[in-house]
Amino acid sequence: MRLRRYFFHRGSSGFSLIELVTAMAIIVVLLTVALPTYQYAVTKVRRGEGQSALLKTMQQQEQVYTQRTAYLAFSASSDDVDAGRFKWYSGDSASSSAYEITADACPGMQLADCVLVKAKPGTAQVNSNFKDEVCGTLWLDSFGKKGADGAHCW
Repeated sequence: MRLRRYFFHRGSSGFSLIELVTAMAIIVVLLTVALPTYQYAVTKVRRGEGQSALLKTMQQQEQVYTQRTAYLAFSASSDDVDAGRFKWYSGDSASSSAYEITADACPGMQLADCVLVKAKPGTAQVNSNFKDEVCGTLWLDSFGKKGADGAHCW
């Protein structure tokens, strides 16, 4: 009963400074724990966007190969009309995409034999704020080999 009188005997309503500081401290602790987890989840989703774009691009490359018996190199700056059939960004639009997609011949090989498709994160052509420091550039070649600059990224 005394506690009740202590807290409610004042005629004012609202929060005391101690209650406000305690609530703010709890919020700070929750944000400290939750923010890195949220950022990690966003990075994984964006990485999935890049992987999906690579797989789709490789399917398109295989279609080109069946028609021409050669793959097609492309990039964001390609002037080739045929290269226009490939999307050089991973998302719905270039500005909201996390990865820039490029395709070139595999090292030491011709485009008739092998194509290497790469997804580079956060370039000047796409959302430059996105960084994937764990995996970096993702890649996929026409032999089915997948890889990245980091480990365990596929």
